[in-house]
Amino acid sequence: MIARRLWRGELPLGEAFWTWAVLGGLVVNASTTLGFLWLVMAGQVMAAFVVGYALSVPYNLVVAVGVWRSAGRADADPRWAGAARLAVVVGMTILSLT
Repeated sequence: MIARRLWRGELPLGEAFWTWAVLGGLVVNASTTLGFLWLVMAGQVMAAFVVGYALSVPYNLVVAVGVWRSAGRADADPRWAGAARLAVVVGMTILSLT
């Protein structure tokens, strides 16, 4: 299962970062934001918070941990490992709070 491999840091850093943090993060967070806004406009505030946060925050957490662990792998390029760690922690934190 890909989520388990991501969580454990078994994916190459480039795949974990670009595929799951950047591309996947864009899809998941844009979708949940649109769902959140649609539900708020429909007067379903509690459902909006569930869609907006209960779905995206766990994804963001798994991705942040996965990229962090992938950056610590022996085959990760040390020039990019620190930058990937910083970018994913800052990016996923911002996406989780907004």
